[in-house]
Amino acid sequence: MPKNFLLSTIGQIALTVQKLERAVEFYRDKLGLKHLFTVPNMAFFDCDGVRLMLGLPEGMAAGKNNSVIYFKVADIHQAAEMLTKRGVKFESKPHLIAKMETHDLWMGFFRDPDNNLLSIMSEMPKQ
Repeated sequence: MPKNFLLSTIGQIALTVQKLERAVEFYRDKLGLKHLFTVPNMAFFDCDGVRLMLGLPEGMAAGKNNSVIYFKVADIHQAAEMLTKRGVKFESKPHLIAKMETHDLWMGFFRDPDNNLLSIMSEMPKQ
């Protein structure tokens, strides 16, 4: 393995949930993620090539909510409106995070039924 080896591509993200059926409904029906398959205690979704695994708590992970998933969207205001219509409640409406050289970074935050923090993010062109 080369000395300059770096990790870069995310293959899967795992979130601990308390009720798998409720979580599957939220991620599939409200967020519109593509459900791949469900096995005992776990469900998998495709997020444009990155796999999301929802799993019931095991061992030391029980009751912890410490991950954030940031979903990239083209138009953050339109995405927030669509999610709100599906019953998603935003903790933080989409707002400007940083003015970058070539774009402005916007984010809006919400939670899933197990209190995991999620976000939509958009790199909006400079106006």
